[in-house]
Amino acid sequence: MNELLSRLGEEQVAGFILVLARISPLFVLAPPFSSKMVPARVKGVVAVGLTVGIAPIALRGADVPLDGLTLAALIAKELLVGAAFAYALAAVFAAVSTCGSLLDALIGFSFGALVDPVTGVNASLLAQVYALVSVLVFLAIGGDAWVVQGLARTYDAVGLTAQPSIDSLVGGALDAFVGIFAAALELAAPVLLALVVTDAGFGVVSRVVPQFNVFAVALPAKVVIGLLVLIASLPFAAGWIADELQRSVGGALDVLRPA
Repeated sequence: MNELLSRLGEEQVAGFILVLARISPLFVLAPPFSSKMVPARVKGVVAVGLTVGIAPIALRGADVPLDGLTLAALIAKELLVGAAFAYALAAVFAAVSTCGSLLDALIGFSFGALVDPVTGVNASLLAQVYALVSVLVFLAIGGDAWVVQGLARTYDAVGLTAQPSIDSLVGGALDAFVGIFAAALELAAPVLLALVVTDAGFGVVSRVVPQFNVFAVALPAKVVIGLLVLIASLPFAAGWIADELQRSVGGALDVLRPA
């Protein structure tokens, strides 16, 4: 091991650690890389593999300091840059999950999530459906390759020893956070509109025919209408998710600016 380190050189080892620090937040914050279904050992192996591939690009022309305090400050900076990049991707999946949870509450599936007599686990149905669709779209459009290319391009924006603009990072994180709910409403709009019209229709019926038991009919009708509109709108939702994933990677690169 010591012989291997002596061959690589201290500067290369320090640079490898810095690159690994920038890549690591991706496996903590950004689905599907951060998925709990992926074992931690597999995440570690993939992170090290990506570091091996990206390190030559990051270390090109970089003079890595070997001072302990300076190196620790650079590691913290790399974690911050990696977290900013991963957060932009995580915001898209958060919007998709929020959309599913919102529709679950409106259609009525959230009742089963709150009180599940079989498993006793809080499990939102449509939130899981949208999450799986977003992961499938991510893999189908080659999102993993985009993310790797985006990570490599972050070194063009903020080099290994350069300092990022904190104002730009904070502004980008705020924009991504604020846009989560707006994006969720945009994705849920077709089903949401159909459910609002259905509720309004049953409200009119209850006024015209007070003897009619609206509550006995409204819930099954909302489930059927919601699922039909959801199935019809899934292709458009997949296209929306693909566009947002592309935009998130580009937006993350725009936010990364040198100080």
